[in-house]
Amino acid sequence: MTYRIISITAMKSGRFEGLVAELAPHDVLVEVGIGRRTDVSRALADAGRRVTVTDVYPREVPDNVAFVLDDVTDPDLGIYADADAIYALNCPPELHRPIRALARRVDADFLFTTLGGDGPAIPVSRRTLPAETLFVAKRSRFED
Repeated sequence: MTYRIISITAMKSGRFEGLVAELAPHDVLVEVGIGRRTDVSRALADAGRRVTVTDVYPREVPDNVAFVLDDVTDPDLGIYADADAIYALNCPPELHRPIRALARRVDADFLFTTLGGDGPAIPVSRRTLPAETLFVAKRSRFED
């Protein structure tokens, strides 16, 4: 089995449909580091997915999205325990390994986007969507 890691090289308003389509097969998702971008989590929740978002700072989120304060470098595993997928948008390279380790612990897929100049810091395969690049990581430690 493999983790599906997604990277968006350009996240612009209205340009997230490919990412939402890739995430939508997952019923329960957790977004790490929501920041102020709620388009993807809102679209997933509007499509009937159960979405929880986390950040190290309090954030406003849509009514149909749950928010929890959490630091992925010292995570509360209960937040992620039921997740089919954990994803992060514009995820900095120093968080790729900690989030992948978390996803492995709770048996969830890990999907993320990077900023344009950052590459993945973990082994991945690549997939191209209309507006973004997707990185797919291996699920097992033995597949790295």
